[in-house]
Amino acid sequence: MKNIFISAVFAFALAGTAGNAAARPAGEKPASISFEQLLNHLKGGSVNDISLPEAASEIAILEDLKNDDRLWVTVSASDKYARTLLLEIGMDIAEVGEKSVSGFIHTPELVTLSEKGYVVQSRQSIYGYAKQYLKDFPAADGAYHNYKETTDVLQTLAAANPEIASLFSIGKTVEGRDIWCLRLNTSAKGEAPSQKPGAFYMGNHHAREHLSNEVPLLLGAYLLEHKNDTDIKNYLNALDVYIVPMLNSDGVEYDIAAGKYRWQRKNMRVNSDKSIGVDLNRNYDALWCKGGASHTPSAETYCGPSAFSEPETQAVKKFVEARKNLKTLMSYHSYSGLLLYPWGGKDVPVENARDRKVFEKMGAAMAGLTGYKPEQSSDLYVATGDTCDWAYATAGIFAFTTELEGNGFYPGVAIIDHAVSVNIKAALYMLRVTGNPYKLAE
Repeated sequence: MKNIFISAVFAFALAGTAGNAAARPAGEKPASISFEQLLNHLKGGSVNDISLPEAASEIAILEDLKNDDRLWVTVSASDKYARTLLLEIGMDIAEVGEKSVSGFIHTPELVTLSEKGYVVQSRQSIYGYAKQYLKDFPAADGAYHNYKETTDVLQTLAAANPEIASLFSIGKTVEGRDIWCLRLNTSAKGEAPSQKPGAFYMGNHHAREHLSNEVPLLLGAYLLEHKNDTDIKNYLNALDVYIVPMLNSDGVEYDIAAGKYRWQRKNMRVNSDKSIGVDLNRNYDALWCKGGASHTPSAETYCGPSAFSEPETQAVKKFVEARKNLKTLMSYHSYSGLLLYPWGGKDVPVENARDRKVFEKMGAAMAGLTGYKPEQSSDLYVATGDTCDWAYATAGIFAFTTELEGNGFYPGVAIIDHAVSVNIKAALYMLRVTGNPYKLAE
């Protein structure tokens, strides 16, 4: 995850911006980057014979974790109600078993676990957990794209496909980074309105879930590379497609700074108690902080001081509210291998029977293409303030969460090929039904 951008392929990423457009001869088409080049790079290969750098040493990766008070714990929890309360206490549930869950929690919150009657089956410091876990990492993990590299890819794709692609910022993060959106539309560019049915793909609500950036980023590359294929050409002619691969770029950059993994989940807000971050996927105005979220600023599931308190979620709010044409939405996360749909914040099915049928059919179809498990979000646990609940409740968008495959937040490069391939199939299915999702209810 270092700044390893492949200079020969992406030289245009700098020369192709508006300020340097004059560097190209008149009429010359900008260089592009192919889906296959990106995927080969992510699989651990090289582009134009430029090799990947070595990953940071284990010692360097772990150094910052020595004084971190988070613990990796396994706690007895046999149903979604027990899991929901754990989220409210502040535990970040990463793995769900039949009778227990595992994840991160801050040391002071162990007292609350005991007071609530939870049995902690095992615990270890995040330093100890990381030291054990990282032994299975590949030698080089630098193939993932950091913020600058992601921005460069998006700029390159947009500039090389001006007849269909444009790039604009939907807002800025806490630390002032642009939240870039790649738009694919044959008749409208940038922020211009469109009457075409819209589909919205987004990643990296949570900083350490780097795979959730790669999937939508490569989806953009795939669609542009195959823009003349019959099916995809039809989708792009008929639809308004938006891709925001990296919502929480501040958290991403902090998580990988100097090659050191920090297991950062939240954004980079400095809270009232000097702790860092708000859980962006608990910050939307959908039963905000009513369940499955914590009011404690240091907690991993901290919902923020108010709904939409964060510039990142405010940007999504303004983006969605300004585009009444949006029909479908996919929010990528990792890891679990799940395909989730509303409600997440309510322990009841979607009340509208027709909408519920659409959710169930779409979810089952996309899960069939990925091999993931489809289910209503709250069947796992109740979590309020969720992106998809808000998008559906506010705008009637058929919004889904994909929990990508893997067995950890840092699964290495070997997983990328399969995860990208199957999720592109699911994304194409979403495009196929975006024109009229209600056909699935007929």
